[in-house]
Amino acid sequence: MTKKIAVLVRERKHEALRMAVGATLSNDEVSVFIMNGKLEPDEEIDTNIQMLADLNVKIFSDNPENPYEQKSIDEIAAILLEYDVVLPY
Repeated sequence: MTKKIAVLVRERKHEALRMAVGATLSNDEVSVFIMNGKLEPDEEIDTNIQMLADLNVKIFSDNPENPYEQKSIDEIAAILLEYDVVLPY
């Protein structure tokens, strides 16, 4: 049975993105929510973001400085109710 997994990216950005990539291995539906601050690119972050994009993982952000689909905190809170598992980092 496919599960819906949400990964909240906050303080531990590198670890959160690695976990999101790993969660795709079980063919579950994975979405990433980049919360609060701007996601500062570096080689590891860029690699994981590219891999998530290649795997058609939805990436959302509440910060307009991030180049991902924008959602307000309230919209994100409502969306998270649809997920089976929420992994906060």
